[in-house]
Amino acid sequence: MGIDVVSSGEILCAYKAGYDLSKAYFHSNNKTDEDISFAMELGIGYFVVDGFEELYAIEEEAARREMTQNILLRITPGIDPHTYVQVNTGTVDSKFGTAIETGQADEIIQAALELPHINLIGYHCHVGSQVFAEDVFERAAVVMVKYIAHIFRDYGYMAQQLNMGGGFGVRYVDTDPYLEVSKKIADLAEAIHATCEREKIPVPTIIMEPGRSIVADAGMTLYTVGSVKRIPYYKNYVSVDGGMTDNPRYALYGSKYTCYTANRMNEERTLNCNVVGRCCESGDIIQRDVPLPQSTTRGDIIAVCTTGAYNYSMASHYNKIPNPPIVMIAKDGSAKEVVRRQTYEDLISLDVD
Repeated sequence: MGIDVVSSGEILCAYKAGYDLSKAYFHSNNKTDEDISFAMELGIGYFVVDGFEELYAIEEEAARREMTQNILLRITPGIDPHTYVQVNTGTVDSKFGTAIETGQADEIIQAALELPHINLIGYHCHVGSQVFAEDVFERAAVVMVKYIAHIFRDYGYMAQQLNMGGGFGVRYVDTDPYLEVSKKIADLAEAIHATCEREKIPVPTIIMEPGRSIVADAGMTLYTVGSVKRIPYYKNYVSVDGGMTDNPRYALYGSKYTCYTANRMNEERTLNCNVVGRCCESGDIIQRDVPLPQSTTRGDIIAVCTTGAYNYSMASHYNKIPNPPIVMIAKDGSAKEVVRRQTYEDLISLDVD
């Protein structure tokens, strides 16, 4: 297995964990010169190049180091994945990648093939996140395989790798469909093989990025209730000791979650409420219209399910609120703290007197 990273910070985390960075793919639509140098210094395997400026910056740094750098080019196939607009990355007007439709993808491929310190391995394509629609990956694969064939016929370059990105959806609420990943991979493989056969080209190495589907279900966030505000004939609010600082996903794009009062699981849930955070923002909401027990009160525990992905990496210190710890529970039931709770001293440790 490989990994994908999107910043020097993530590269450092992987490096410190002892990961073989020759199997790492460095994404991001805006890698700084410092990022590029740092990644090469630690032996990053592949840059997933987003545009011309980045391509030339990598060439310059590789030339300075007298080395050849492996890259993939991120190509935008023009596919609508039918997901949140904010995580839709496959359309032509996305900030990510170089579009096929505009002809710019052809241009950047030609440029990459001419650079002496660049080794173009293939293409990367990512259409979005939290994808459930049946044919999204297959449609993207057909576009990309046909494009590989086009580039081979017109420019003589055959891609060795096709990275189809990720985006497998996970069930945050009961109304989300269940995605059978093994069947989805089989359907995608069938579409790729059939299209390669029609186009009369060899099947490239196919890479997928399972993303949140690996760890989302493995995590749950536990909050303590601070207050329950009932406004007759209007709305009820259950306020917790966290919020958009540890989970900004609802504030960003209205992500759905399943919430429970964990210490009252056997009680009927007839209190319709918004579960909200403690930040000074009206948009600091964990979830709207949540059914909880009428008896929910100060000191109760609110469990928000399926938070194993993104929450920790997206957390902030808005309003100087410390981040919570992460506790890992082993198969034998034992528990240990793997990320310690932040202290107030942590929050001011970078401030200069």
